[in-house]
Amino acid sequence: MGIKIEELSSRDDIILAGIGVKMYFSLARSISEILARKSRVVKAVDGVDILIEKGKVTCLVGESGCGKTTLGKLIVGLYRPTEGSIVYRPSDELSKVLLDAGVPYIESKGGLLFDMAKARGRALKMLRREIQIVFQDPYGSLNPRMTIKDILEEPLIIHGYKDEKERLEMVIKALEDVKLTPPEEFLYRYPFQLSGGQRQRVNIARAIILGPRLVVADEPVSMLDVSIRAEILKLMLDLKERRNLTYVFITHDLAVASIICDYINVMYLGRIVEYGPTDEILLKPKHPYTQALIAAVPSPDPKGRWRIKEVPIIGEIPSALSIPPGCRFHPRCPYAMEKCKINDPPYFEVGYKHLSACWLNEGEKVAKI
Repeated sequence: MGIKIEELSSRDDIILAGIGVKMYFSLARSISEILARKSRVVKAVDGVDILIEKGKVTCLVGESGCGKTTLGKLIVGLYRPTEGSIVYRPSDELSKVLLDAGVPYIESKGGLLFDMAKARGRALKMLRREIQIVFQDPYGSLNPRMTIKDILEEPLIIHGYKDEKERLEMVIKALEDVKLTPPEEFLYRYPFQLSGGQRQRVNIARAIILGPRLVVADEPVSMLDVSIRAEILKLMLDLKERRNLTYVFITHDLAVASIICDYINVMYLGRIVEYGPTDEILLKPKHPYTQALIAAVPSPDPKGRWRIKEVPIIGEIPSALSIPPGCRFHPRCPYAMEKCKINDPPYFEVGYKHLSACWLNEGEKVAKI
């Protein structure tokens, strides 16, 4: 989107923003590649601008390999960006610590936005309390040798909660919040003694136990039975209201996105190609890739509100090792023009808070961000 500092400064609703974020991974090279001085770089995230509004659910949607999970890990701070910055508006307590640590910041109407990648030591540890993640795999993300009590206590111990009674009370409260009741029945169970849905509730409990302000949920229902998915989504929305949370929700399922998300970012090959309010994206998609994604989803709406003309895209998503020039979707786009093969499109304003990076929208106003 090409976010400008002035845009961030004028808004009081932004809790986190990514500005020109890139995440590149270097791969091992063969002897011939070393001799030829050829590099192999995966451009997992390649120049992303994103705004996360406080108290909202912002979705990252796209095919496998589009970079959405990598972007989620960047937001949490599990990776430091190769280029660009991710800025975050912390609590007042953490803001003072970050200021004392000399972490760079941007002034905004809503408070100071700090560059997360520059935080170290105590400041970084406190930052991790405020931004948590729920992983996709409810089976592999829990230590099978630890009881549920130990799993939920671990972050409390790491963050300096020394009183054992206080820790137990917090563990019980977290279990109650995720509807694992009575909590006493779950404290000394092991993960293998729980169903997939119960394990994911433990994952969610672990994410909220420190009282975060922002939670990244990486496909939290994709590995669960269909009958359980609606319950987990309802639980997450309930926790959002009761705990005043902001979510970044990662999914490949637009039907799920339609239920939980306020805003949708459609990602393709490391870039956001379309962004907007959920209804705008689902009912008035402007980018051919978004149209293709929606057309491929069996509509849950009997009135067919989502029904759009099928877009006949071809082939598979290209490798992030070799990104095509110009619009990166043009090799698969049925509407590709000569311009698409040469020039990367800017974001055009195609509706209320609705941006599309496609030359088909060239008649619209170019977005300021």
